[in-house]
Parts: sequence; structure tokens; C-alpha cells
Amino acid sequence: MIMLKVLHTTTYRFNEHVHLLPHRLMLRPRESRELRLISSNVTMAPHAALTWAHDVFGNAIATATFQMTASNLVIASVAELQLDAVAWPVFDIAVSAMSYPFRYSDDDWTDLGALALPQYSDTAGVLRNWAQMFIRGGRTDTLSLLKDLSVGVSEAVRYQSREDEGTQTPVETLNRGWGSCRDLAVLFTEAARMLGFGARIVSGYLYSPEQQSVGSSDAGSTHAWAEVFVPGAGWITFDPTNRSLGGFNLIPVAVARDIRQTIPVSGSFVGSIGAFAGMSVEVLVTS
Repeated sequence: MIMLKVLHTTTYRFNEHVHLLPHRLMLRPRESRELRLISSNVTMAPHAALTWAHDVFGNAIATATFQMTASNLVIASVAELQLDAVAWPVFDIAVSAMSYPFRYSDDDWTDLGALALPQYSDTAGVLRNWAQMFIRGGRTDTLSLLKDLSVGVSEAVRYQSREDEGTQTPVETLNRGWGSCRDLAVLFTEAARMLGFGARIVSGYLYSPEQQSVGSSDAGSTHAWAEVFVPGAGWITFDPTNRSLGGFNLIPVAVARDIRQTIPVSGSFVGSIGAFAGMSVEVLVTS
């Protein structure tokens, strides 16, 4: 078990005073058996009224409402937590799901819903054919298949940080051979869905005190990875960017069907053309 502190600061700069419209914040880490949230605090400058709710996935969502104009907006989130995830987890997979292909129960299939359906077009079958290359014969060990798929993503795609917004489609990532952590997470998730698995995107923070993890700057950074639902074991964490299994160094904030549903800070403003001057994000994860 380790104690961690996460500081996440987002700063927007404007060339004039603008009217800030409501902003949607996803900054509070998700509590679980492996993560105990000790404290979480979000501050705004200028001051904003915060209202909290949970979305359909159980993520904590804050809506910030402003009463004044501003030339700068600073959103600072500070969270303290205990992380109790092992580095080499052992999963108690149900006998019925140990070999692939297997069939989800009717209830599981119904509840997984859209999480088991591909979200991107693959009319030429590029992604489907690529994913099926990892199937080793008529009966394949399920966990080995998913591990091979995760490693296969990092072998096919070179990690490259991207500052621009948005995410590449899985086929774009395969064709280009490079992508950010969110691109690799989307590729893995969609490939798993092509094979019939229920899978979801996870966003949060990567803790890398030795600064050896791919996608990490300093001791921590924002990060994206994936989870696959396997009967008996439940949601299993895969980080294709780092070829890792389990969440021993991952701090989840949001889970979702699509990466676009996990944006940490989103909002808009009213101002003249050219009012927006830029933004910066600083993340610090310390023990």
C-alpha cells in the first residue's frame, strides 16, 4: 500500500476578459477495493459554484458555474489517496471463460451492452483481421490472448505524445504506426470488442517514481488505458502503452464507453474572435 498525492492544475489564458460558461470537470479519483480516497478538493480562480453528480458509469462529475468575467481561469485539483494494487495480480477466472471463445451469461451480455460493441467503423475489416491474428488455434487461453493483444498494440504502434485534441481512430493508429496513450488504449479496446469482449476506456493518472514508464513525464502524468470484463475475474486492467497488466501504478478517474467521455476539463466561453490565448496542464503525482 502506498500513499499518493495528485495535483492537477489546468490554466486557461485569454487576451481579454471573457464570460465563462459552465465547465464540466472529471478530476475526482474513483474509489474501489484497491483505491481509498482520503481527500479530494477542487478550487477555481475566479471562484465558481460547484455542483456534483454521478454519470451513467458512476464517475464523479462536477459542474462549475461562474458569476464573473475573467482573463484567466485556473482549475486546481488536489487528491490524497491510498493505492493498494499488487504489481503481479492473479485472476480467478471462471472455468467457463478460461478458454476463448466463451459465452457471456445472458445477464452479463445485456449489462455490458454498448461496451461489447465496436464504436468505430471498420468496413474493410482491417482492425478485425488484425485482432484475429492473436487467436492461437480453436481454443485459446483467454488471459494469454488478451496479454498478447496488449503487447501486440505496443509492438505495432510507436508511442508518441500528442498535444492536439481528439483521438485517432483504431485503423488510423494501425496505419500510421504511432499514437499517444489514448490512441493505444482505444486501439486495444476496439480490438478486444472485435473479438467479442466487453471492454471500456479508463482515464486517470500514471504514477512512475522512477520515470521509466512510457507516457510519463516526471513522477506522474495523465494517462489512458483499458479494462476488459472476464467472468470470475471481473474488470481486468491492461495498459498497452506500457505492456502492463493490473493497476499497481494507475489511478483511475473515469471509465467510459468512449474516450471522448473521459475529458478531465471541458467548457466554453463567450468572447471575441482571438480571445483565447492558450492553455497549460500540470500534473504532479508524489508519494
